[in-house]
Amino acid sequence: MQVAPGKGAAAEAIAETYLTRRGLTVLERNWRVRGGEIDLICQDGRTLIFVEVRLRTGHDYGGAAESITLAKRHRLILAARHYLAGKPEVPCRFDAVLMDGLDEAHLEWIRNAFA
Repeated sequence: MQVAPGKGAAAEAIAETYLTRRGLTVLERNWRVRGGEIDLICQDGRTLIFVEVRLRTGHDYGGAAESITLAKRHRLILAARHYLAGKPEVPCRFDAVLMDGLDEAHLEWIRNAFA
């Protein structure tokens, strides 16, 4: 089930608050480049974290985790490479914040969701 644009923004705001309370610093929101977008770019110490936020309110086509397809992962990696271009080399990873409702009780944070 697709999520209405307003609900997607609300899910990203909830994820941002959740991650910030756990010590991450949000550097960018909805960072876009031709061919890809990263919902949140965060920092934890020296590590850059590219975060994909997924909200799924129905399970007709799988849950939030299943919606991060191989093609979506490739677009995220492409966008991350553009973001990193020309910056000093630092450790980085891809995390996912999965939600099946618009509150923290329905939120799962997966560190190193994919490489």
